[in-house]
Parts: sequence; C-alpha cells; structure tokens
Amino acid sequence: MGGDHGLVVTVPASLDCLKGNPDLTLILVGDEVLLKQHLAQALLDYQGRLSIHHASQCVGMDESPSKALKNKKDSSMRVAINLVRDGAADACVSAGNTGALMATARFVLKMIPGVDRPAIVSTLPSIYGHTHALDLGANVDCTAEHLFQFAIMGNELVKAIEQIEHPKVGLLNIGEEEVKGNEQVKAAAKLLENSSLNYIGYVEGDSLTAGSVKVDLIVADGFVGNVALKSIEGAAKMMGFALKEAFGKNPLTRLAALAAYPVLKAFKKRIDPRRYNGASFLGLRGLVIKSHGGADVLAFKTAIQLAEVEVKNDVIKKVSEQIQLILAQRESV
Repeated sequence: MGGDHGLVVTVPASLDCLKGNPDLTLILVGDEVLLKQHLAQALLDYQGRLSIHHASQCVGMDESPSKALKNKKDSSMRVAINLVRDGAADACVSAGNTGALMATARFVLKMIPGVDRPAIVSTLPSIYGHTHALDLGANVDCTAEHLFQFAIMGNELVKAIEQIEHPKVGLLNIGEEEVKGNEQVKAAAKLLENSSLNYIGYVEGDSLTAGSVKVDLIVADGFVGNVALKSIEGAAKMMGFALKEAFGKNPLTRLAALAAYPVLKAFKKRIDPRRYNGASFLGLRGLVIKSHGGADVLAFKTAIQLAEVEVKNDVIKKVSEQIQLILAQRESV
C-alpha cells in the first residue's frame, strides 16, 4: 500500500514476478477490497501462489516512525513484518516510509544477538559492474565497533548473493593514506585489519562507482553513506538531463541523437537506478527489503527479486552465524 504510487505499481510488479518465477509465492498485505479490485483474475490464475492478507491501516509517507509504531498496529507494514516474525513469510518488501519501516522491523523482529544496530545496504552500478555499500542512512552517528559490525554483515551478504569467497572490503574515507580520517574511521580500520575479512584499506568516494580497483563492499556510517548515495543519484539525473538537452538543441543534434540511439539506450540501461532498487536491513532476525518510495513497476519488481535471492541464499542465517563466530573468537582471546 506504500510508496508514492501504491497498488498501481506494487500489484503489476508482483504479478510480473509470479509470472517469471514458478517457485515464488506472494502475500499481498493491505486493504482487501482494494487489492481484490486490482487483482481480479490474477487470484485465480495464481491460486496457491498469490494471496491477500487484510490490513486495515496504512502508514503515511510523512508519518513519524514513533507514531506509526504506536498507533498503526494493523498497518500493512506492521502486519507484513509480523508475517515474517511468525514464519508465514520469508521476507517483507515495502516501498513505504523508511523510518517507520526500520522502527517497526527493529521492534517486531529484534536484532541478531551481538549486533548493536541495523544497517541499510544496497547495490550501486560501477565500471566493474556493481558494488555494495552500507550503511546508507540508518545510523547517523556510528562508533568503530558499529562500522566493524556493518563490515561483517555486509561481507556475509556479498559472499552469499555474489558467490564470492573473499569479497574485497573497503572503508570509505577522505583519502587512502593511513593518517586521513576521523578517530572512528581510524579505530574501525584497526579492527578490520585484525579481522579475517579481505580488508583492502581506505577507499575514497570515487570507489563507489569508478575507483582504480574493484571493491565488493564499501563501509561507511549512515550519514556519509546516505550523502554519497544521494550525490550519485543526483549526478545520474544531471547527466541524463544534460544529454537530453544537448541532443535536442537543433535538427543536427537531433539527427546525431538518432544515430547514437543504440549507445544511449545501452548507457541508460547500465546506470538505470530501477535495476538496482532494493535495500536490505541487515542485522535484524528477519529479512526486510526497502524499495525506493518513487519506484515504478520495474523498480519494485527488482526489489522483490532481491528478496528472492537473499532468501534462497539464507543471508540472515549466514550473517547471524558469522556474528556469533566473531563473538566467540573475542571471548576466547
């Protein structure tokens, strides 16, 4: 029910996913009357794989997380997360209010033992294909220990979904030199250097998309990570606008655009944020995927597919096991 567009996006995206994956089962949580109106024949076409779970409330996109948690106990968001907690669903995917989704998920699902805070991790396009980055906004102020935990969790996620045995992990900083950075980053670097992770050291902001070496996972606090993410999104929009403006100046440039259309189409597909939509809330005892609020059908479908991948690769279990292993190693020292 959430996001900027609601059912006109979430329902078609869900049906596209069901059509493309015969092993997938979806529970659409929300207003039963409205959902039935949008689904119509689909409930019969996908009988046994598609169902509705009624929720009488919705969380507004501008509603405060505390009020949503206190006053919206039968919201589609809360009910969906309850289904994950109770084992009726393997994952929750939502395009709703990010703060409310995080607060509700943390309250209902609880944290993995040994993890202090959840982190938002997502995939970004790069010249090497893509890279993963966290935290992208869940935690504004982080300690070195928090950054270390983010790295452990992100490392397990990358290993699971990318099938990489030893992902390259970098710590986002204002320079690659050891003397650079604030005290939290320097302390986190020491923890990572003494860990079993394939830590390659500090990386600068360009490594998110086009660094000199491929980095599989980049770790930052939520303040820095979110600013970096929004900067990348803004730069992509600016490039698209500038190209459109340049090719539309006169008949000659429009003719050039026609000739360059295949290249432009491939370029647009390569950096299309819809194909990278979906951010995981790592550190919780259940799987929650946050879709961009402005997602269209393709973008929301991508978020559902991300949930599928993480469920199949048992990401939550692997993150939990690695955290427990690290804790046991520390206690034995």
